Amino acid sequence: MGVLASERFEVSIEGTHGIHIPEAIAMPFIKKGHKRVKLKAYLNKTQISFHGALHKYVGRYVISFGKRYQKELGIYPSNYFELQLFEDTSKYGVEMPEEFAAVLESDPEAQEVFDAFTEGAKRSLIYYVLGYKNSQAKIDKALLISENIKRGIKSPREIVKK
Repeated sequence: MGVLASERFEVSIEGTHGIHIPEAIAMPFIKKGHKRVKLKAYLNKTQISFHGALHKYVGRYVISFGKRYQKELGIYPSNYFELQLFEDTSKYGVEMPEEFAAVLESDPEAQEVFDAFTEGAKRSLIYYVLGYKNSQAKIDKALLISENIKRGIKSPREIVKK
């Protein structure tokens, strides 16, 4: 059986960063137990992919579409664009950078500590590493995280400090 995917549908930003997901689009994902989804946003010839949490707010399903993604897609809050949802098959609810995965794989103690974190804490650390474009910078940050979590540091803010 293939990966669950919605049709493309038209959306716009509500408020500063919210996107309303029609119930008919959200329900197949909710019924399968998917609170996190992978998304593709389309505007003209530009396309971006990202992960997000599908949650209910004031009786409607919404997904956050932050300023970073808005800028990357080239839209303003009044613009309409297309969105498509996919089943999130990633282990952490976001794609793990290969540099971070390699560092954890080479350090079983750090991997064990990382695995004990909450899902949200794991994603925060992954997003931190993903924030760097340069592969060497990703490796350096992953090594820093690895060393700090082995030292018993639990606070995400402190884990990423030298």
